[in-house]
Amino acid sequence: MAFQHTGFAYEVDELLATRNPLEFERRRWALLRRALREVDVVHFNFGRSLFPPPPTTGDLVHAPGRLYARLLALRDVPLLHRRGKTIAVTFQGDDARQAHGPDVPPTRRRLADEVGNGYYTAAGDALKRRTIATFDRYADRIFYLNPDLGDFLPSRATFVPYASVDPAEWQPREPAPLPARPTIIHAPSHRGVKGTERVIEAVSQLQGEGVPFDFRLIEGLTRAEARRAYEEADLVVDQLLVGWYGGLAVELMALGKPVVCFIDEETARRHAPRELVDELPVVRASAADLTDVLRGLLTERSAEYPGLAERARAFVERWHDPVTIGTQMRTEYEAARAEAQARSRESRA
Repeated sequence: MAFQHTGFAYEVDELLATRNPLEFERRRWALLRRALREVDVVHFNFGRSLFPPPPTTGDLVHAPGRLYARLLALRDVPLLHRRGKTIAVTFQGDDARQAHGPDVPPTRRRLADEVGNGYYTAAGDALKRRTIATFDRYADRIFYLNPDLGDFLPSRATFVPYASVDPAEWQPREPAPLPARPTIIHAPSHRGVKGTERVIEAVSQLQGEGVPFDFRLIEGLTRAEARRAYEEADLVVDQLLVGWYGGLAVELMALGKPVVCFIDEETARRHAPRELVDELPVVRASAADLTDVLRGLLTERSAEYPGLAERARAFVERWHDPVTIGTQMRTEYEAARAEAQARSRESRA
């Protein structure tokens, strides 16, 4: 289920979106009633409940709406808990990632410096901590998709790989050498977070050197439109600042396209499975050495291309199969319900 449309046009089973705010509220309250009456498990995504807190910044014209949102913020979570529902939540990235506070790692502070003032704020980070604390109190399971989030979430939270790509629906082309004039793409969801300006700088330098390749910056497309561009690409530069690969990288690896990305090895090995990090076929690069890495891939390392492509596809099949991850989720739900039933029996004894 989704609250609203997005520019990416992801498919959902149910959409609450409507231009009428009163109708939207009717639908949201109806959804909560359904959850209370009909379901066993409620799994929240992006660290948001049915009644998420309002943003910490906003126009005062909307003050009544913001007050309404603050009064209801996250109140559905303890309510569902009291009604015996199994509650899970997945944090994806900036819903938990912070840049302010005594325990924030230096890498996060550097990211905040890169994206500029206003993206991470002290008030916003405090709101994230309150949201995390609420879920820690009431959620049976907490999951996260980026290793660095393990530095901000409770120790009981569990890392899981992205399940947004079905390898069966993203078939790779036959292995082949790198074309004489390959196409490199970069598709940022947020230019500052992805280090897009650094990517453009590296591309411009290589083009000035006469290295033969085409570059395409993909923005503002639906998922279907973007996929067509991905299928025509040969290499993708994912991100240079966050320290982990994203859903874009998984899609390109499923298509058998090598990915260039910054990986924070130390953080990854603390929070992600060791085997996953060991097998990760991503070509490592940072903002400082991206030009050199791309130059090498396009010239003296070009013979490695077919092998990188095959490893990328194999990695997605092993680690990002949504059926496997869905089975893991079902096991977690069942275990959480069994734990709750055991606690109930103990309390009655």
